[in-house]
Amino acid sequence: MIRNIIFVLVFAVSFTGFSQEKENLPTKLKGKVLDVKTRFPLKSAHILNLTTVMGTTTNRYGRFEITAKKGDEIYISYIGYESVKLIVTNDLLQNEDLEIAIHDRIVQIETVEVKTHKLIGVLAVDAKGVPESPPTRVHINGLPQTYETGTPRPRNYNSALAAVFSPIDFWYQKLGKKPRELKKLNQLRKDDKLRDIMKSKFDREVMLQYLDMSRKELNQMLNDCNYSRRFIKKASDLQIVDAVLNCYENQKIINKGKVKKETEHYKEEG
Repeated sequence: MIRNIIFVLVFAVSFTGFSQEKENLPTKLKGKVLDVKTRFPLKSAHILNLTTVMGTTTNRYGRFEITAKKGDEIYISYIGYESVKLIVTNDLLQNEDLEIAIHDRIVQIETVEVKTHKLIGVLAVDAKGVPESPPTRVHINGLPQTYETGTPRPRNYNSALAAVFSPIDFWYQKLGKKPRELKKLNQLRKDDKLRDIMKSKFDREVMLQYLDMSRKELNQMLNDCNYSRRFIKKASDLQIVDAVLNCYENQKIINKGKVKKETEHYKEEG
C-alpha cells in the first residue's frame, strides 16, 4: 500500500514537471505590425527575438510569425518609428490576432550650418561634389582586421581602476564579462537572414540592448578601436557588429602575444 502511494506521488510530480516543461516549449508567436494612427500595416518591419537571436520581417500585410516561448524578449523596429520591446507571455502566444501598433519617431531638427562650396541647387549632386580626404587605415601583421585611424580625443574613465588600462584594454575587459552577449552578436553576423536585417538597420538599438551600453559608450568604444567618425556615423548595424567583435577578437590575439608589432600604413582606395 505504501509503495503504491509513493509510486502515485512520484508519477504525479513527474507528470507536473513534464506539463510545466511542455507548457514552455517554443511555439509560434503570430501578429501584425500597424501604424498607430492610420492602422495601416507596416511591410518589412524587423522582428527579432533577442533571447534566441532569431529574426524575421513582416509581409505586405504587416503580418509575421516567429518562434518564441514564455519569457523571451521580442524587439520590433521599423524605419521612422519608435521601436518596441515586449516580453512574451502565454496570453501573447495564444493570441492569433495580436496587433502591435507603433508610433512615428519624433526627430528633433538641429540647426545646420552650410558652408559655401559652389552649390548648384541639387543636394544629391552637391553632396557628391564635396571633396573628402580618404581615411588612413592601419594593418597589423598577424591580424585580418585593418583599423581606420581616427583623431585621438581626450578620454575620461569612470573609475580609477579603468584608468590603469589602455582604452582598448578597458573595453576588452568590459566585453570579456559578457560572454553570452558576445556569442549572440556572433550569431547575428553568421545567420544569413539576420545579416540581411542588420544590413538595413542604422539605429544601433540591437547592439545597445545586447551590450547594455549607452549610445555614447558604444561610439567611444569604436573611437578607441580606431574607427573613424565617418564610419561610426555611417556604418550599418551589421558593420558595427563586425567592428566590435573584430576589435575584441584582435585584442585577444594581441594580448596572447601572437602578432608582430610592425604596422603598415596605406590609403583606402575609392
